[in-house]
Amino acid sequence: MTVATGRVVAGRYELSTLIGQGGMGQVWTAYDQRLDRRVAVKLLRPDKVAGQEADELRRRFVRECRVTAQVDHPGLVTVHDAGSEGEELFLVMQYVDGADLSDHLAEHDPYPWQWAVAVAAQLCAVLSAVHAVPIVHRDLKPRNVMVKQDGTVTVLDLGVASVMDTDTTRLTHTGSPIGSPAYMAPEQAMGGAVGPYTDLYALGVLMHELLSGDVPFAGSTALGVLHRHLYEPPLPVRRIRPEVPEELEALVLRLLAKDPQHRPASAQEVYEDLALLLPARGIPTGAPLDPTRPFLRPHAPWPDRARTPAPQPAPVAPAPAVTEKPDVAAAVDEVKRLLGEGRITQAVDILGAILPAAAEQHGEHSPVVRTLRKQYAATLMDDGQYRRALPELRRLGDERAAEAGQADPQSLRFRYEAAQCLEQLGEPAAALAEYRALLPYYENQYVSGDPQLAHDVRRRIGHLLLALGDRPAAHDTLARLLMDVERFQGPGHPLAGEIRRTLQWLGQVRG
Repeated sequence: MTVATGRVVAGRYELSTLIGQGGMGQVWTAYDQRLDRRVAVKLLRPDKVAGQEADELRRRFVRECRVTAQVDHPGLVTVHDAGSEGEELFLVMQYVDGADLSDHLAEHDPYPWQWAVAVAAQLCAVLSAVHAVPIVHRDLKPRNVMVKQDGTVTVLDLGVASVMDTDTTRLTHTGSPIGSPAYMAPEQAMGGAVGPYTDLYALGVLMHELLSGDVPFAGSTALGVLHRHLYEPPLPVRRIRPEVPEELEALVLRLLAKDPQHRPASAQEVYEDLALLLPARGIPTGAPLDPTRPFLRPHAPWPDRARTPAPQPAPVAPAPAVTEKPDVAAAVDEVKRLLGEGRITQAVDILGAILPAAAEQHGEHSPVVRTLRKQYAATLMDDGQYRRALPELRRLGDERAAEAGQADPQSLRFRYEAAQCLEQLGEPAAALAEYRALLPYYENQYVSGDPQLAHDVRRRIGHLLLALGDRPAAHDTLARLLMDVERFQGPGHPLAGEIRRTLQWLGQVRG
């Protein structure tokens, strides 16, 4: 189906980028205009709804909304909204920032077996929650698994899940087969009863692929692949990678047993076997997308993110290639409109996306690009994305200082805003150093009759000294500032009152 970018679904969700397409419909990145956040929107294909199996497809989609919403687990996407609009059905889900497991595998060859263990262990935790509902996912594969920036794994698309009751059994019997042939268990391929053991087989296929680089059964046709699932034994992974532990190879072979009764009894049992192979607790490498990290330091914050810029939001699946050059002028007008409506998050994304095209068209150091980058940095700050704003402000400040000198007001403003970012990011020592370096420039501006900037910098220095535990220096800084504020702006000025309260809190009220 053709859906135009910019279309608003349910009067609220503005479609942005097509990121996935399949038998059930399309998945788009979108913006929730009401809450100004990114979401993923799944749309049911109208041509399918209008076809012969319309009622069945509608029931499947409604079931997707219902069963996905009732499973509460951090390893599953959160369902935000669902409904219908005309003949179309939609499901609004959490936007996941990361890489799908298929791309993750392609970027790491060979895939570390420790990573494979960590991914599988996290998937077992998700499957245990899903199977307890009870639901069978029925389409577990790398494209339906996301590795987030912090190494945690998220499972997508319970839309083909089968709720294990008689109504659902009749439904799936009347419809087309659900699942992907390369990951399909023998009983699923034969149209037989499915259960948790069906997902465990798919998990075995996925683990075999991570460890060996390929699925155990491939072929030029879906029928040929299913035939191999039914009748051929899988190749043990140690014949391809001898460094894989024997017990891990044995577990994969058990998961790939043709007879469901010969597979592990549950995802919990598989997890217990994997737990023996998980890395011992220790210090993570700090690299993003490392699936062992949640086991190295369970539930720990990610200190590495405090030292490196946050990654740009990534789509949950590869987006289609863009062949037309973006219209920079139109994008600027759109940003103005969005900012006027208070939709800052969407404006940030458009500015970030248009900057490379603007640099290509006008030149990296052109006035157009410089203006866009100023707006980008300012909008990032307005959106509270201080980690992404900081390098932009530093770059703008350095470039301006090189052109107009260190005392240039615009260069100083960029440095001042960079110091604010450092404050917000919880780096008081770095922020204090930056403010102290700025202060002489602002104090020299007193002759212009505008001491307010210097007063603000001194106030921030005093509060940062407090944050760093230097109470005597903080008191001295704030006491001298109070005298200057009263002299220049009067004792009734709000800043004077704020400083008095801080000094009183320090236990030394000025008489």
